[in-house]
Amino acid sequence: MRNHRVAVIPGDGIGLEVIEAGKQVLETLSQKSDDFQFEFEDFDWSSQRYLETGEYIPEGGLEKLSTFDAIYFGAVGSQEVPDHVSLWELRLAICQGFDQYANVRPARVLPGVNSRLKGAEKIDWVIVRENSEGEYAGNGGRAHRGHPEEVGTEVAIFTRKGIERIHRFAFKLAQDRPRKKLTLVTKSNAQRYGMVLWDEVFFEVAKDFPDVTIDRELVDAATTRMVLKPETMDVIVATNLHADILSDLAAALSGSLGIAPTANLNPERAYPSMFEPIHGSAFDIAGQGIANPVGAFWTAAMMLEHLGETTAAERLMAAIERLTASGLQTKDLGGTATTQDATRAICSDIEQQ
Repeated sequence: MRNHRVAVIPGDGIGLEVIEAGKQVLETLSQKSDDFQFEFEDFDWSSQRYLETGEYIPEGGLEKLSTFDAIYFGAVGSQEVPDHVSLWELRLAICQGFDQYANVRPARVLPGVNSRLKGAEKIDWVIVRENSEGEYAGNGGRAHRGHPEEVGTEVAIFTRKGIERIHRFAFKLAQDRPRKKLTLVTKSNAQRYGMVLWDEVFFEVAKDFPDVTIDRELVDAATTRMVLKPETMDVIVATNLHADILSDLAAALSGSLGIAPTANLNPERAYPSMFEPIHGSAFDIAGQGIANPVGAFWTAAMMLEHLGETTAAERLMAAIERLTASGLQTKDLGGTATTQDATRAICSDIEQQ
């Protein structure tokens, strides 16, 4: 029997609820399959831990985490901890520490889900986000604090190596999809150094993928194109900041942030990759048992695929689509189902297949 060691970091807010739901579904799948199993280990790395101990990740934490096959992550963020502290001390510490440079976010309207966008059924995108440098590289600083001349700088870092590897990843992904189309998102008209390099390397890499159709779009124009002409886009590659914004738009256009998954990949597998739903900690509904677990389920399907359990990933994705099509939906989708209602329904469906 194949054994997969998965580190579980529920984190904050609804992360605690949806990741537990995801674990139940994964256990049900493994029992149904009977040829692989999960060895989960929970980590209490959260804002509560930070408030109690002064740290999110204990000494030696990343070294221990590096021994796992994958990381299943919920959310980080607390009203009691500044956002830049919680993000950099936990999620980004893992992403950068494990060189998870390819952030992958698929978006499409699942059966039974209503979008506010006319023609949303044409959405079938994968947004590839450069996840290690760019605007979130962490370079910059503040000087003359508290004085009228106080200065804050945020330096976007673009390296040829970092740009080339994310573009190659995006091209290979596009090459494996039916439409074989890749859109470069840029802002090189205004950002004339790093973004110009971003563009130049893209077109150099494109020569190695003649079967992939390419186009180029400024990030502001990309937002309007996603709304007005969703059928014209397939795989989208963008910088850390630009893709962060575009992927939230994609999730909203697909019906809800509650259904959107994410994979933070180290494609070379030198380190474990991390899988997380897109929605964040959602303070407004945390603890009420109404969070949509579909994003955590879809994320789990991505994790299964990464672990080589392709058949189980396909089974889970099919079960997710049957769940949303059934009309049993949580509040964010206009329904009345609870997190546990949805979890019980999909587990029952998997058991009966």
